[in-house]
Amino acid sequence: MRYHSPFRPPEPRPVAEGEHPLWDEALAAVNRDLAASLPEQRPLRLFAVPSEEGEPEQVYVALADGEWHGNPLWSGPGTAVDALEAVAEAAQETVTELLWRAWPLCSEHDLGMHVRRVSGRPSWWCAGSAAPGDPAHIRAAVGELDTLQRPHQPNRKRRKQRPRG
Repeated sequence: MRYHSPFRPPEPRPVAEGEHPLWDEALAAVNRDLAASLPEQRPLRLFAVPSEEGEPEQVYVALADGEWHGNPLWSGPGTAVDALEAVAEAAQETVTELLWRAWPLCSEHDLGMHVRRVSGRPSWWCAGSAAPGDPAHIRAAVGELDTLQRPHQPNRKRRKQRPRG
């Protein structure tokens, strides 16, 4: 026997550009980091789920296909810095959980990084250090991973070139 419920969860919808300008700007910065670190991934998007009457809809950071994981962004982004921090954290949760991989990775230590404000600016923080007892470090501001290059590691083994012939 099947039961029919008159309640159907609301359908998520892609958020149109310009609906949430601060979140759009923040997502553009986070997408630069995604492109720099996971170039095979399509850009992240904002999706909204209508709420009950009188409540604001909930907005999520989603993969390009509309899938997301985690909590919605809050109803008012506050400042541009607040929006960037919130979108970066939400993007990290979606990417990490749905792709089953740490993101973003510190190119120096190969460890997952987290968002931390430094001098009032959301940045990617790495817990790795060069030697035991060294402090953790800030790898880059959110939106600026594309400005970094992988550090040269002189003790790293090189692949042997096969002779042509």
